[in-house]
Amino acid sequence: MENKLWYNSIPKEWMEGLPIGNGRLAAMIWGNEDTDQISLNHEWLWRGENRTRDNEQVSDHLQEVRDCLKRGDFFRATSLANAYFGGLGGISGLPHRTDPYQPAGDLKFILKDCTRFCRRELDIVECTASVERLTAASPVTSVFIAHPKYNLIICRWNSSSGKFSGKFQYSRVYDAKANESCHYSDSGISYSCTFQNGISFKTVVTIKTDGIAKAETDGVSIENAASITAFINIAASVRGIQEELAMYPVPDLEWDDLLASHKEAFARLLGRLSLNLSLPESTLPTDERIFQVRTGAEDPGLLLLYFNFGRYLLASSSICGELPANLQGKWNDRIDPPWECDYHLNINLQMNYWMAEAANMHECAEALIKYIERFVPHARKAAHDLYGCRGIWLPHSTDAWGRATPEGYGWAVWVGAAPWIAQHFWNHYEYSGNIDFLKNRAYPFFKEVALFFEDYLVEDETGIYQIMPSQSPENRFAGTGYWPVSIGISAAMDVQLVFDALGYAIKSAEILGVDAEAREKWKSIIEHLPPFKIGSDGRLLEWDIERHEAEPGHRHLSHLYGLFPSDIFNPIDRPAQYEAAIKSLQFRLSQGGGHTGWSRAWVACLFARIGQGDELWKHLYALLTDFATVSLLDLHPPRIFQIDGNLGAVEAILQALVQCWGGKVHLLRALPTAWPKGSIKGIKTKGGHTLDLSWSDGKLDKIDIVIGYSERIVLSGLAGKVQLAENIAEIGEDVVVTGNCGTKVSMLIESQQP
Repeated sequence: MENKLWYNSIPKEWMEGLPIGNGRLAAMIWGNEDTDQISLNHEWLWRGENRTRDNEQVSDHLQEVRDCLKRGDFFRATSLANAYFGGLGGISGLPHRTDPYQPAGDLKFILKDCTRFCRRELDIVECTASVERLTAASPVTSVFIAHPKYNLIICRWNSSSGKFSGKFQYSRVYDAKANESCHYSDSGISYSCTFQNGISFKTVVTIKTDGIAKAETDGVSIENAASITAFINIAASVRGIQEELAMYPVPDLEWDDLLASHKEAFARLLGRLSLNLSLPESTLPTDERIFQVRTGAEDPGLLLLYFNFGRYLLASSSICGELPANLQGKWNDRIDPPWECDYHLNINLQMNYWMAEAANMHECAEALIKYIERFVPHARKAAHDLYGCRGIWLPHSTDAWGRATPEGYGWAVWVGAAPWIAQHFWNHYEYSGNIDFLKNRAYPFFKEVALFFEDYLVEDETGIYQIMPSQSPENRFAGTGYWPVSIGISAAMDVQLVFDALGYAIKSAEILGVDAEAREKWKSIIEHLPPFKIGSDGRLLEWDIERHEAEPGHRHLSHLYGLFPSDIFNPIDRPAQYEAAIKSLQFRLSQGGGHTGWSRAWVACLFARIGQGDELWKHLYALLTDFATVSLLDLHPPRIFQIDGNLGAVEAILQALVQCWGGKVHLLRALPTAWPKGSIKGIKTKGGHTLDLSWSDGKLDKIDIVIGYSERIVLSGLAGKVQLAENIAEIGEDVVVTGNCGTKVSMLIESQQP
């Protein structure tokens, strides 16, 4: 079933640990031969020094930048745009104001008289991490859970055949700008920390044991215990430390009851979908499997484990969270993490949640949507202060505080974050059909995005509405000197994003029967956007005209947004742009593109969309061979944990099996030849339908459908392959299935018909 990561060896570093989490709290389980080290995180633990930052009023300078763009002085336009709208940080030489995500500290349990480390594993069905050791007197098993119901990290040490002893200690990495204190008592540990000019937090460890607990100057010793349970709670001053601690009391339950309710809570989320493949089970530890793959061995089941692990990571980052998964999910061990462990809204945050709807994990998307909704008040002010526009503007990168400020001089002059995030609001509706959500949350957000572009777009002398300034994240063309990103006019991605975002607003207004006048205005804007241009070599243009690419193998594939995650370019609606996008993808890869973990995952999604399953397989396999720790965590060069590759790979596999575009559902469009036989249950589609599929010899055998709210699903290319019935009809090459919401329909394919 490929549901366990397991090892006979100790982790060599934090990144080789086993992650657990419930959204609010997270922990990495690692250590050494005799020590369990629980590295702790709390989702709101961002330093807080800049939590009230704001923008200056600079919108009067926008016309100056536009004048430079109109006369083709892109170096000066890029320079001025960054001076006025780029903020600090980046290449400015001055510190930005994005707060870094912070570790809460490390709880250690040092096992006395340990004689052997035996095994460690992460069970991604039961959502437990465990370690087995031997002492001179008995075997000792430690189990770690991040309980979704009680919202605590709970650790259990147990021996079924003897007694054991050990010591708890708590510490945090040295932090010159923090004031801390730690108190040990017979019943547990209390650790408090305040960041200078920032927030405070407190960790409370409650220890229950049948042994003898004794507080010492350097920890809490436990003697002659058959079992120990430690309950870890962390609270941040964001919500009030005492108030938050009181919300999550230590439950008065036996371990077996705690474990059972923990498993049930995760199963309600993760158990909705399952991917099963007829592959032999490996008997090797996970690290040995990875080593063998890197030396050329074939292990098609390892990608199934990677798929299941990715779903587990999203659940563990989001199931009870108020904040979405950041660049590292909810796991971080450094006070100075790369990119502050922040939220990047130009691909990384979006990729984290690409899978949420199709994987039947819609609750996880709520963490993202609520996070964005908290931005809206300040995003309105930012739109006005920076660009003189109504509506909202969201930043290229940010932290937890909902402050819409540019903080990346050289990178941050971009208006595409809000329309890209709008796609997640629209998907959340399209997969659920929740009219209340559409009316009260999604459509108001779409209107804010539309308002911004009503004001921001500039009509040129031919009547085309240009986007200026504009960038293709995070790429550049020749002529802008030392700048890492070129500022230009109507970059392809921005045009595609505005096209989609206004489309969401139009469709929402039509569904809700409101704002007829606004609808016509948005339709007119779409009709006057720059065309989706194709270059002289047949590639989709990345910028407004053919420009010399300074880095043709760039890691970003921004101009291919219309191919995926959007479906603007598909062989039904825009075949020319679809073919041009494929050619652009091939060229980008031929020049060395796709050279990071998240970029490789995006490439895999693109190959899934165009139906090239073996190319998809090649790039997913590269995530294992080139971009993974032994615990399967995704890596960004040079060797930085970044979770987006893990989560984006899940979406690539889902896309290989089920895609929705052109008004149809496309099945097994990019099935890899390495997976000739298998099944998937519980995958969602637009229209709210739930599908179970099985296949053999690379061909579809059976489909089971639970009809969703749209009460109609079009299955591409299945005409002549299924038995027709009252609610199953053929239209051209397709099969149309209709029925009331909740109706169950089963279909055998071709020779599988009775």
